[in-house]
Amino acid sequence: MTDPLDKATSTAPPTLGEGCLSRYDPDALSPDDGTEFEGAAQLWQDLQKNSDEADEQS
Repeated sequence: MTDPLDKATSTAPPTLGEGCLSRYDPDALSPDDGTEFEGAAQLWQDLQKNSDEADEQS
């Protein structure tokens, strides 16, 4: 029987750093890696607003 992992079609992008400081290399990422998220800034603001409102109610 052949190794089932040989059929894997995706690979992780290159990383920088080691251990806890390991992170994907931003220069190696592309839109094909799913790095584009146009609503990220708006989502972050909404989450912060909701968090602030929850803190005020506590």
